[in-house]
Amino acid sequence: MRSLAEISKQRKQRMKVRAFIAITACKFTHWLLRVMGRGATQLPGRVANKIYPDLLGYLARDVRTIIVTGTNGKTTTSRILEETLREAGISFFENKSGANLLNGITAIFIENCTATGKPKKNTALIESDEAAFKKVGKYTDPELVLVTNVFRDQLDRYGEVTHTLNNIKTGIQNSPHAVVCLNADCSLTASLKDDIDNKVIFYGVNEPIYKHRVREESDAPYCIHCKHEYEYEYITYGHLGKYYCPNCGYSRPDPDVAVSRVFISDADHSEIEIEAAGERFKALINLPGGYNIYNGISAVAVAYALGLDVKTAVGALSNFECGFGRMEKFMLGQAAARMILIKNPAGCNQVLNFLSNISEESIFVVCLNDNYADGRDISWIWDVDFEVLAGLQDRLSLIYLSGIRADEIAMRFKYAGIDPSKIKVQKDYGKLVDAISGQDRAVYIMPTYTAMMDLRALISKRFGYKNFWE
Repeated sequence: MRSLAEISKQRKQRMKVRAFIAITACKFTHWLLRVMGRGATQLPGRVANKIYPDLLGYLARDVRTIIVTGTNGKTTTSRILEETLREAGISFFENKSGANLLNGITAIFIENCTATGKPKKNTALIESDEAAFKKVGKYTDPELVLVTNVFRDQLDRYGEVTHTLNNIKTGIQNSPHAVVCLNADCSLTASLKDDIDNKVIFYGVNEPIYKHRVREESDAPYCIHCKHEYEYEYITYGHLGKYYCPNCGYSRPDPDVAVSRVFISDADHSEIEIEAAGERFKALINLPGGYNIYNGISAVAVAYALGLDVKTAVGALSNFECGFGRMEKFMLGQAAARMILIKNPAGCNQVLNFLSNISEESIFVVCLNDNYADGRDISWIWDVDFEVLAGLQDRLSLIYLSGIRADEIAMRFKYAGIDPSKIKVQKDYGKLVDAISGQDRAVYIMPTYTAMMDLRALISKRFGYKNFWE
């Protein structure tokens, strides 16, 4: 009769063999897709997980993992954290391509390991989809989890905000050793502290960001505890701000790391003051848009929680490169273009806030798809304050509408009161890029996810920019 030691040894040997086969299959699939000129973000990991469903746990056992999750801002915040870790001298790997589901994250861990599963680098910076985080947290046992915010997003996939919040809660509960950084200004995110045993670091913005905001529907107007309507001392955007419930007393917690002043937030950058560890730091965020102030302060909170030099994190804010499609700049012929991913009302309204503060004459492009990765339900476009564009028509010389659901967004723009003579529907991306590149003015492109991927690939091929996975 075999001893327990022999059984354990044989079990470990089977795991090693199974892992070797799964890793080899993944690496071969990845190589084949690259040879074919395709982005290899999900399929290699799917192949590996079919062979060994618990492979991520096997690969992450000797890796220090930092996870970024939440509805908006994951990719940009991760790019800022990349720069922070580099400047701190930490060797790490990351899912830079944005493959944030279980299969994509597994593939990234495989890229970082030898054929036997030994990691080449021992720190991982991982952006995780909110629903996938339940399993990702369990497998990776992260050292730190950052939650950016919770907004209504892709109702066909996530349901209402409470469903998304519960996914994140489960992921944190599956990450018992993690320090958790929570957005104090998001009443939903901040409430997680009551249901977890982890150490929590709060971050937030201590004053309004915008002088004038677009009309927004709050995704969390009522107290998560007693359902009474919140009151606000100020709102930064959406349901974020200094909230309190006059009925039960639930209120915004005091942040450990905060933006204490917003000096400038214009079409190119933001200048702010950050308060952390009893010190104040002047900071420049190398991206426009008030919502990027949140991405910046959340990254500083992570550095603070990890015990890194806060000055290093503050310096990284002005040096990082934006993630693909997130305020990314291109020269398309004579046209200076920015691509700004949209996926839900809150994020789209923040782009409109940004556009409202631009004085130059420009061209506006919206590309709306309803593929699975975009969300099948596009009814959210009726919750976006596109009416604000009617007041900007002296600055918008042309508006191009594209994508699978271009006709629906055209109808939405009609009801928003936008001059029909300025609107052109062009569903062919090649012809759209031709039209844009023939212009000599600024162009702002707002695509949903799969439209962004298709446009980004076309732009890379025509104008020599890096592919999204590079």
